[in-house]
Amino acid sequence: MLCAAIDIGSNTTRVLVAEPLDGQLKKVMEQRAYTRINKAVDEEGAILPDKIEEVGELVATQVRLARELGAVEIRAVATAAVREAINGAEAAAAIAHEAGIEVEILSGEEEGRLAFIGATKALGHPVDGSIGVVDIGGGSTEVILGTVAEGVDSVRSWHIGSGTLADELISSDPPSAAEIRRVRDHIEDFFDGVEIAHPDQAVAVGGSATSLRRLVGAVLEYETLERAIRVLSADPAADVARRFELDPRRVRILTTGVLLLEKVSEILGQPLQIGKGGLREGIILDLLHGAANGSSPARLAA
Repeated sequence: MLCAAIDIGSNTTRVLVAEPLDGQLKKVMEQRAYTRINKAVDEEGAILPDKIEEVGELVATQVRLARELGAVEIRAVATAAVREAINGAEAAAAIAHEAGIEVEILSGEEEGRLAFIGATKALGHPVDGSIGVVDIGGGSTEVILGTVAEGVDSVRSWHIGSGTLADELISSDPPSAAEIRRVRDHIEDFFDGVEIAHPDQAVAVGGSATSLRRLVGAVLEYETLERAIRVLSADPAADVARRFELDPRRVRILTTGVLLLEKVSEILGQPLQIGKGGLREGIILDLLHGAANGSSPARLAA
């Protein structure tokens, strides 16, 4: 059965159409647009009407494409940028009206649960022991702990992300050494005192992690993350994007994503394997299998 997931994030709005195949997901279509909702807010923290209209039209197009491909079930969700906006509920309702589909605003806990499902089910090999899934988004960061057998045990969510940090603390292209120090210090202060049980292994998902696969390979540890910082601070975003076949808008916020990944890896005491699945894969797997995937929201709230 073909299913589709639409993820309205802080940086991008993405659609994934996929179907089950031999216990994994076979991707039929994947598309993204850089909508940067977190930049289109007024002084009071409300998403601007023009941006709501833009995203509504885009989601309507994504819904139409998914249906044309034969998607039987479609689920659209919104994450940190909409969740944190003072008019988030109204924005989600307007997008839903334009697209002709319900738009659900995910809590940080439910976002983490779905990312954990997508990350662990897409690893493609048996996994024993505890797993930490790190999801660095444009406006939030989640760390989810659990096991494949028992599902999610805990979700930690923080209102800090690659997009918001880049907007607030980086103005140079490429970022200067002083800006990198400022971001690193800000992240250190933000996570001061945060302690998380060390899992047996850790997986990173989200746009920053998947982009880094092209820069430094499939494992993120201190040496590779530092190499990524050197690459990103040596040349303008357009040049780095051209060299590694990335979108310049992603490269612009990638430095802050790397620094967040570096800090969370340190907290977890583990290098981060770059995952092949995340939130959207988790949404589709949840549509296909429901409660068989991971812990229920009720368990997390208990």
